[in-house]
Amino acid sequence: MSQTAIKVDHVSKLYKLYKKPSDRFKEALSISKKKRHTEHFALDDISFSVEKGECVGVIGTNGAGKSTILKIITGVLAPTSGNVTIDGRISALLELGAGFNQEYTGLENVYLNGTMIGFTKEEIDARLQDILDFADIGEYIYQPVKTYSSGMFVRLAFAVAINIDPEILIVDEALSVGDVFFQAKCYHKFEEFKKAGKTILFVTHDLNSIMKYCDRVVLLNKGHMEADGSPKEMVDLYKKILTGNVGSGNRQQQMVEGETDMKQSLTINDTAEKYGSAKATITDFAVMDYEGRVTNTIEKSTNFTIMMKVTFNEDIKEPIFAYTIKDMRGTEITGTNTLLERVEISPQKKGDVRVIRFTQKMSLQGGHYLLSLGCTGYVNGELTVYHRLYDICDISVIADKITVGYYDMDSAVEVE
Repeated sequence: MSQTAIKVDHVSKLYKLYKKPSDRFKEALSISKKKRHTEHFALDDISFSVEKGECVGVIGTNGAGKSTILKIITGVLAPTSGNVTIDGRISALLELGAGFNQEYTGLENVYLNGTMIGFTKEEIDARLQDILDFADIGEYIYQPVKTYSSGMFVRLAFAVAINIDPEILIVDEALSVGDVFFQAKCYHKFEEFKKAGKTILFVTHDLNSIMKYCDRVVLLNKGHMEADGSPKEMVDLYKKILTGNVGSGNRQQQMVEGETDMKQSLTINDTAEKYGSAKATITDFAVMDYEGRVTNTIEKSTNFTIMMKVTFNEDIKEPIFAYTIKDMRGTEITGTNTLLERVEISPQKKGDVRVIRFTQKMSLQGGHYLLSLGCTGYVNGELTVYHRLYDICDISVIADKITVGYYDMDSAVEVE
């Protein structure tokens, strides 16, 4: 008996793109067969397999073809060429409430979806209470789903998908929808599926989930199969693709030697608040991982560096360089400056340029954080802001272990 649950064999998906709708009709009716479209490969010769019992993630930048390959695997789309072979009953959650009839009640949609997957009414009856308990939407189950909030929608859709005992579960970003308590319930069910030996294939931008749950990862890039390997290897390669740092050389040295576009490799907050007297200006900055790559994504428990380049527009006697990291609610989590670190900074002259590096171990939990940078100083005993970049970029921390609270104590455990 085959141990392969999903086999994707040289699959391509080609779309014809027209500048305007009339070009489609002109091309179809053209005697000369003049081509009025351009061809776009959403997928180009993709091949990989998923073994029974494996949890495989699919990652890639926007437009990489992630959702397209899942839709082809589940039969929502047909490939232009190539084949997909499935061995096992699939339950798929590709979009919020996909397959739901807006006019039907939640209960009617439970039976509709179950029937579409291939269950009898008796089989759905046997699983109904588990579905209702998991969704936990109360009397709304008897109301048309068009009256549901997005939260209720995803609760019911996920409850149906995950409680019908599928052999293969396919999920596209659904675990990131809903409130934090529902997400926790979904991830708990996800772990139950893994322990039960179910096959799981899912697309996500949450690299923490990739590191924690996946046995293997498929990396797509602009419709092409970039690589297939361990979560850590694929996340590292994804970060290089994301920031364009493949073969970029020594980035720290480039900043020192005068390169002034390091921040262009980061995801920047274009609406960030920027203020100060302009006696000094932060002209460039970077977040760098342990390998010196400029990236918004840092692995927990590894060393990383926050760098900034400051140009002095006037003489400043004792400048202070600082950074602050906050959570997404705006709570300051940590931060430091050269004064607190007891680093003596010599007086700076107009035209001087300094590159400052803060290097430390990433002990924060997996999640998203906001970075602020500043150059300040004291004038006649009063703190003066020369330049501050407030919430200028995010730092995404990825981890395969998340403990309680904001940071990890990195405990060593002994049991005798």
